[in-house]
Amino acid sequence: MVTTSNSATRGVFYVHSAPSALCPHVEWAVGGVLGVPVNPHWTPQPAQSGTYRCEFSWSGKAGSAAAIASALRGWLHLRFEVTEEPTMSTEGARFSSTPDLGVFHAVTGIHGDIMIPEDRLKAAVVRAALGETTIENEIDKLLGKPWDDELETFRHAGDGAPVRWLHQVV
Repeated sequence: MVTTSNSATRGVFYVHSAPSALCPHVEWAVGGVLGVPVNPHWTPQPAQSGTYRCEFSWSGKAGSAAAIASALRGWLHLRFEVTEEPTMSTEGARFSSTPDLGVFHAVTGIHGDIMIPEDRLKAAVVRAALGETTIENEIDKLLGKPWDDELETFRHAGDGAPVRWLHQVV
């Protein structure tokens, strides 16, 4: 039996850096997922010359954050994050993406905490026990620390940026 959720949720989409030529393509891709035109206010990204940043809040169907991340996956020179709040029938989500690291995905709880599934924890413990890595490195990866480390400079450069709400027709 396959079930789908039509739960409405909301989230925030951040583009931390994108070359100017890529900005309209990001708008088209995200607008296609949300089903509404996306016209964010782009501002220069001081952390990387020649790039731009934007952020906006959105509302739509549960799973929209995953669809946005999938639509933008693998785009060179694009750094972004998208979050989705949990609903009564779905978990929350956080996606982070950088050109070097690719996409990170985490399930989030009602307070935004990352919730790590037990099979991923068990696999991390096994890799550490086999001497392939340390448990500290594995936990850092499970929590998305490499993505946070790369994006932190870009996040601070955007402090005080405006946030706009976009509503998907559900």
